[in-house]
Amino acid sequence: MNKYEIAIWIFMLAAFLGFELIRRVSPLLHTPLMSLTNAISAIAVVGAILITGEKEATPLTRTLGFIAVVASVTNVVSGYLITDRMLKMFKKREREPGK
Repeated sequence: MNKYEIAIWIFMLAAFLGFELIRRVSPLLHTPLMSLTNAISAIAVVGAILITGEKEATPLTRTLGFIAVVASVTNVVSGYLITDRMLKMFKKREREPGK
């Protein structure tokens, strides 16, 4: 097996295990899991920026890196907005005076 075949096998195994793990998570753990995936996406943003900004990067590498940066940043921002909205649902509402 060459290194590309091994990389494909590792990717397929990781994708399968990730899918099974997320599918079996209870709704109670959704918010902590969302926070963890946001942290992973933040790492992907840094990696994509590093790859895109390399001096010897090809146009294809720069294009794919830019797409990765945009997708990861979108995922991070929307994940934090959704998590914030979910946490606001658990805050107690203030009672209006006179009621």
